[in-house]
Amino acid sequence: MREAAAPEITPEVVAAHGLSPEEYARALQILGREPNLTELGIFSVMWSEHCSYKSSRKWLKRLPTTAPWVICGPGENAGIIDIGDGQAVIFKMESHNHPSFIEPYQGAATGVGGILRDVFTMGARPIANLNALRFGAPEHSKTRHLLAGVVAGIGGYGNCVGVPTVGGECTFHPSFNGNILVNAMTVGLVARDRIFYSAAAGIGNPVVYVGSKTGRDGIHGATMASAEFDERSEEKRPTVQVGDPFTEKLLIEACLELMKTDAIVAIQDMGAAGLTSSSFEMASKGGVGIELDLDCVPARESAMSAYEIMLSESQERMLMVLKPGREAEAAAIFEKWEVDFAVIGHVTDSGRMVLKMAGATVADLPVAPLSAAAPVYDRPFQATPPRPELDCASLALSPDLGPALLALLACPDLAAKRWIWQQYDHMVMADTIQRPGGDAAVVRVHGTEKALALTTDCTPRYCAASPEAGGAQAVAEAWRNLTAVGARPLAITDCLNFGNPERPEIMGQLVGCIEGMREACLALDFPVVSGNVSLYNETNGKAVQPVPGIGAVGLLADCRRMASLGLKQPGMRLLLIGDTAGHLGQSLYLREILGREEGPPPPVNLAAERRNGDFVRAAIARGEIDTCHDLADGGLLVALAEMCLAGGIGARIARPAADQASAAAIPAAAWAFGEDQGRYLVALPEDLAASFLASAAAAGVPAASLGRSGGEDLTLEGSFTISVAELGAANEGWLPAYMAQP
Repeated sequence: MREAAAPEITPEVVAAHGLSPEEYARALQILGREPNLTELGIFSVMWSEHCSYKSSRKWLKRLPTTAPWVICGPGENAGIIDIGDGQAVIFKMESHNHPSFIEPYQGAATGVGGILRDVFTMGARPIANLNALRFGAPEHSKTRHLLAGVVAGIGGYGNCVGVPTVGGECTFHPSFNGNILVNAMTVGLVARDRIFYSAAAGIGNPVVYVGSKTGRDGIHGATMASAEFDERSEEKRPTVQVGDPFTEKLLIEACLELMKTDAIVAIQDMGAAGLTSSSFEMASKGGVGIELDLDCVPARESAMSAYEIMLSESQERMLMVLKPGREAEAAAIFEKWEVDFAVIGHVTDSGRMVLKMAGATVADLPVAPLSAAAPVYDRPFQATPPRPELDCASLALSPDLGPALLALLACPDLAAKRWIWQQYDHMVMADTIQRPGGDAAVVRVHGTEKALALTTDCTPRYCAASPEAGGAQAVAEAWRNLTAVGARPLAITDCLNFGNPERPEIMGQLVGCIEGMREACLALDFPVVSGNVSLYNETNGKAVQPVPGIGAVGLLADCRRMASLGLKQPGMRLLLIGDTAGHLGQSLYLREILGREEGPPPPVNLAAERRNGDFVRAAIARGEIDTCHDLADGGLLVALAEMCLAGGIGARIARPAADQASAAAIPAAAWAFGEDQGRYLVALPEDLAASFLASAAAAGVPAASLGRSGGEDLTLEGSFTISVAELGAANEGWLPAYMAQP
């Protein structure tokens, strides 16, 4: 049973594999003997946090995952929703944080490749990519290098594969100095009757390996992703995989061609933990065993051991179970696409994973206990203490709003990210109808008038101050982004990025964010259909801000009834939808202008969020408005400036007299830059304004007239006039200048 020259399994070897003494004792109980090194490696990756969700599984069950339009929720490679007409959308978001910090180009590139495989392994053709990026302080010595490498990796892989990268976000904060976050999302389209799943079936059916050859890159990547960093993190570079987007493109086409036949019984991509996780997951879901002959695995390096073959995370690889007798047909397709194809084993009724090499059995493990009996921890948690309310009267709020607006537009979080997305091919496939830079990307469902609205969102500073409110706000803002373009929000995927869950305060952040997400998902009929958890995002005990990233998908039944944020012509009436209380706690104004990170985040009134959003979406569907922007970071004036910049048209507004009279306690800066939730700015023809305001009043939706579009300046009466050109210079200038520094 023991591999030749394998080291003794000592406590030090066990610890090096990331298993606690208690976990190793459980492994011994399952096996009834000591494992050999290959078996220990398999336990290590299968029971890693990255693969087993052992700290989060209890709480993930709290999230709502069903709806009439949900075909498949969490548990498969990706989630699936019905969009009518026999079509379905498959999508998921996943992290590649640790690899991207160690080796930014390849870490980000292989993150894109991995999430693409999660989607096309289920039968869908990928039609869009998005990403959500968090970097450290701009002045930190590594930030520019990491930003350049990650963006190049995302663009290099996505552009070569030929899938448009249509949206995302990029923010900066010192908490990410030692551990950046790189979350990637892919959306695919599939015929509802051609969806493929991963449960192995059919005793004796061949198990087939397709894709790139296996090398030594990425070994123990899943284990590395389940540990925090320290000053020696650079030494983990060999655990980062190397991607090949050209092979991925061939693999996509070969798999989709084979999927047109009925030859495939089950299919699974080789992601984290490679051949180990894919084979165990397929066997576990099917309630069967698998026997593999590792000598048959295509290898690009000589003398690879069973340990290396099973734990390698070489990219662009898939595992399939085929119907008997279909091997030659499948092989011909993969040969045509110049992709490796090999029969490496078969399905058994033993319930065990048996690995053979050179005629000897090198591992023999029970599938169900190892997969289903992975440790599940109910870790102690400590709720995040509430932040004291912020008293605006105690703040040194300047009445001079113009300089503050320019400073906010130029700050790293709000500065235009054109430098990033211009490196991505966002128009390939010719169905992108709203490009990066808006509230949500919009991609036409090819050959139809339907379109998908896609977004990613989260506000980490809110989550750090109040995980419950921050989790709810992340879901609500994603819902609002989709609504702002006129789409009906359908479902979300999540990527939960936190520090070390063994620390009660970090576990409290995770629990709180999930509870807030749950509340918002229920209130907004916005189920979670897929996701990923990334823990141990910290260095030397310093954790990142909590980031429960939300990727969301919505449907426009008719893309001709779609809104965008740019002002389209002069003379349009500008209306503010939603209540304004001037909440400055955790706002960008507070941080960027006053240099303070204090107070609670803005409260999220989910009933008002639903009411206001449903009203706006219905108005877009009726064709009453085609210009809409949700209010988020930076508040009212930032949102209006973004509308002016997107359309190249100015505006003149005044604070409503009734607002000033009834809310005199709200200082001008709080009114202008407060980040109250559930709000939209809309523009509509003057002759429709009165009836629109009447409809809003009848629906109980707060709405107020602010002014009109037109001219070359943005004017707030009694305060400032700034040209649109000056606004643009401030907003567009920071990132290119930052990246041009030596």
